[in-house]
Amino acid sequence: MARHSQPIKTSTLTGPVAAGSVFFLIIAALAAVASKAQWPVTFGVADWAALRFTVWQSFLSALVSVVFAIPVARALARRRFVGRGLLVTLLGAPFILPVIVAVMGLLVVFGRSGWVSQGLGLFGLPPLSIYGLNGVVLAHVFFNLPLATRLILQGWQAIPSEQFRLAGQLGLPPVVVFRTLEWPVLRQVVPGAFALIFVICLTSFAVALTLGGGPRATTIELAIYQAFRFEFDLGRAAMLSLLQLVVAGSAAVAALWMLPPIAVQMGRDRPVRRWDARGAGLRALDAMWIGLAATFLLVPLGAIATSGLAGLGQMPSQIWSAAWTSAWVAALSTMVLVALALPISMWLAQTRRGGAEALTLVSLAASPLMIGTGWFMLINPFAAPTQFALIVTALVNAMMSLPFAVRILMPAMRQVIAEYGRLSAGLGLSGLALWRIVVLPRVRAPLGFAAGLAAALSVGDLGVVALFADGDRATLPLQMYRLMGSYRTDAAAGAALLLLTLALGMFWACDAWGRRHAES
Repeated sequence: MARHSQPIKTSTLTGPVAAGSVFFLIIAALAAVASKAQWPVTFGVADWAALRFTVWQSFLSALVSVVFAIPVARALARRRFVGRGLLVTLLGAPFILPVIVAVMGLLVVFGRSGWVSQGLGLFGLPPLSIYGLNGVVLAHVFFNLPLATRLILQGWQAIPSEQFRLAGQLGLPPVVVFRTLEWPVLRQVVPGAFALIFVICLTSFAVALTLGGGPRATTIELAIYQAFRFEFDLGRAAMLSLLQLVVAGSAAVAALWMLPPIAVQMGRDRPVRRWDARGAGLRALDAMWIGLAATFLLVPLGAIATSGLAGLGQMPSQIWSAAWTSAWVAALSTMVLVALALPISMWLAQTRRGGAEALTLVSLAASPLMIGTGWFMLINPFAAPTQFALIVTALVNAMMSLPFAVRILMPAMRQVIAEYGRLSAGLGLSGLALWRIVVLPRVRAPLGFAAGLAAALSVGDLGVVALFADGDRATLPLQMYRLMGSYRTDAAAGAALLLLTLALGMFWACDAWGRRHAES
């Protein structure tokens, strides 16, 4: 009798071909940009300043996100209260929020004329400055605090309740419980969460574009955009893209190795009771951290809704056509994402984690602007690149969402292999029949969540389309950015509310499809 689960007999080439295609698209784009450059290319003072600022703001953003997330996740792990599940779900909303919408909400709350600055003015204090390093870090923490909280909370929830019961029976003080039970989990989860958020912040574009605040607060991604859009210096853009790929790729591989699956500890699935967390002082401390996180994350969402309702009637007619464009681009991007993520996650689930999974992280480390520009250069000899602007945007958005989708799908794929590998092999199931009968019904829930995440991220993306789209092919985020640039604040707020509704609606539709009739 075999001691290990048998591999699922899907096509042996589908997964490697899908992963290799993503890798090829990125390398071909970089080669196309580099081939048009005038060599040799040297970095100037501004380029090194952009590199320093990019690394520094990414480090600060990841550090603040993780440090703040630790007490928030601990408080959520220790407390049970009415509405806790809904609160955890709402705390995850900023991660799928369109960047340009979140920036609008943060400006309403923390801008020079925002709510906080108005409150400071009542006491004779100067208004806040949200542009530059402060604004970039603030926005990145707003996006990534929920991600860090969920990763750390997952680790805490993996500790069996029997261990806390034993600690309570032994009368261990909270300090000892933290050192013996909680600290090992933090040591396992926190480095990987930090590295993952660091990579996400390295490749941020829309935040730096809207809140960067000049040459002293320019990221590598924004420098690539300027080299393409305003200077058309392909050599400098190619070298900056390669530099970002090396820096972000190294951090992405580090995130891969430092974020292992949570070790499964055996227990009897009893409800967790934290005898070490009793006492009015500890309850008040946990309530304070949960309240601070909820206020910081949810108030800007409320600001978007409040400001947007007043601006709905002032939106130009182009907004509605742009919304339709964003919707079908997101739908196309989601279909491409599913077509890539399913075979790649099945392939990786049957191999040792490591180098193969790093292929998916290359798309997270690469510059979306570089990928888009390279492929427009490849298309240009055969057709007008602007005609393919939205198609290329959809493909790039799918590749940017691929690492997250693979991470979401792989645990379910591993479970399918462990439970049904031998049975499927014995029945001779393979190919499409295997996917239809065995795999898809059991990965439907995570697949719906991954598709919803991809749709929400795509519908709110302000990346490649900012370079090449014209007035007839503009997406909703681009139109909103143009309204902000022309100081039509009310109309931009209305567009932000529409974009928020569209993103959350697409996420809900995909996630609800996945959870409906899904088999565990």
